[in-house]
Amino acid sequence: MKKIALLGSTGSIGTSTLQVVRQHPEKFQIVALSGGSNVRLLAEQIQEFHPLFVSVGSEAAAKELRSLLGDARQPEIGYGEEGLLQAAALPDANFVMTAVVGSVGIAPTLAAIEAGKTIGLANKETLVSAGHLVMKAARERGVAIIPVDSEHSAIFQCLAGERRQDLSRIIITASGGSFRNRSRSELENVTVAQALSHPNWSMGAKITIDSATMMNKGFEVIEAHWLFDLPYEQIDCVLHYESIVHSMVEYKDGAVKAQLGTPDMKVPILYALSYPGRLPLETERLDFSKQATLHFAPMDFDRYPLLSLAYACGKTGGTAPAVLNAANEIAVSRFLQGEITFLQIEQIVEQVCQLHESVAQPSLEEILECDQWARTQAAKFAAR
Repeated sequence: MKKIALLGSTGSIGTSTLQVVRQHPEKFQIVALSGGSNVRLLAEQIQEFHPLFVSVGSEAAAKELRSLLGDARQPEIGYGEEGLLQAAALPDANFVMTAVVGSVGIAPTLAAIEAGKTIGLANKETLVSAGHLVMKAARERGVAIIPVDSEHSAIFQCLAGERRQDLSRIIITASGGSFRNRSRSELENVTVAQALSHPNWSMGAKITIDSATMMNKGFEVIEAHWLFDLPYEQIDCVLHYESIVHSMVEYKDGAVKAQLGTPDMKVPILYALSYPGRLPLETERLDFSKQATLHFAPMDFDRYPLLSLAYACGKTGGTAPAVLNAANEIAVSRFLQGEITFLQIEQIVEQVCQLHESVAQPSLEEILECDQWARTQAAKFAAR
C-alpha cells in the first residue's frame, strides 16, 4: 500500500488527490496532511482519512483545529514551517504529494527527498526557484520525482519506452487562459472575477491568474528544463484551445507523440500515484465523436510578455527564476486583493527582474534571500 503525505490538502490539487484516494482505499492510505488556514475543511479531511500527523499554517490555526476536532481521536498536530517539514519527512510515508502553492514548497520537497520519499510534484515553484538543488538531491538519493502537472505528466508519459537521444523537442500546450480572445488593449479594466473564469480548467486562484498572464506556462517551461534535462531551445509552447492535448514530444525522425484526455487533474494525479502501472478512474472519458476538432495556434510572445520573460530568466539561471517567481507571487496577490490592475502584474514582475543581478549556482539560503528581496521590491512597486 502506498502511504501518502499530502502537502496542501485543502487546495485544488490536494482535494483532487483525496478524490483519487477515495476511489482506491485498498491501494492508498493518507498518513499526513498539511493545510494552511482552511481549518474547517482540514478538520473534515482528518475525520475522513484519519492521518497520523497534520500540519497547519500557524499556532492559532492549530488551536482552532484541536477545538474543531473536539473529543474525537486527534492526530499529532504541528504548524508553520517546522510542521510542514515534519509532514514531508514523516517515517510512515513512502510517497509525498507536494501540492502547496508558492516557494514555500521548496524546503519540504528537499526534506522529503532527503528522507528518501518518492515525490509527486505538483508545485511548480519548487523547480522554478531551486531546480538545480532539487534535481541534484534527487539524483544523489536515488529518489524518483514524478510530475503531476498535466503538461509534464503528458511529456513523462510520451517519453516512456523511448531513447532520450532520439528526442528532438517537447511541445507544451497552453489554453491561453481567461483572456485568450482579448487583445492587450481590452485588458486595461478587466476584473478579478473575469480573470478567475478559466475556459477549461477548475484551478486555484493564483494558478488561474498565472494562466491568464501565461506566467504559468513560463513556469512550466523552466520546470520542464529541470525535469527532463533539456536546453530551452528544445522546449516549445503552442496555443491549444480545447486543453485536450496536454503536451507532445517530437522525435528526430519527425514522429510526434501526444497525450490526450479530458481536462481533469485527477488523471495525472492518479498516474503519479500508480506509476509505473495504471488504475481505473471514475472520470469523464474523451469522446472523439463529440470532440470532432482540435485547434492549435502559434504562441504570441508579444501578447504574453511574461512567457518571454520566463524563457529569459530560465536561460540566465541562478537566482533569476526565483526572483521571477517571488515577484509574480506578490503581484498576483495584490491583483487578487484589488490593489493593482491586471496589466500591472506584468509591469511589476518585469521591473523587479530588471533590478536583479543573478547569483550563479546559488545555495538554498541565497535563493531564499533573493526571494525575500524580490517580494519586498514587488510590494514597493505595487504600493506606487
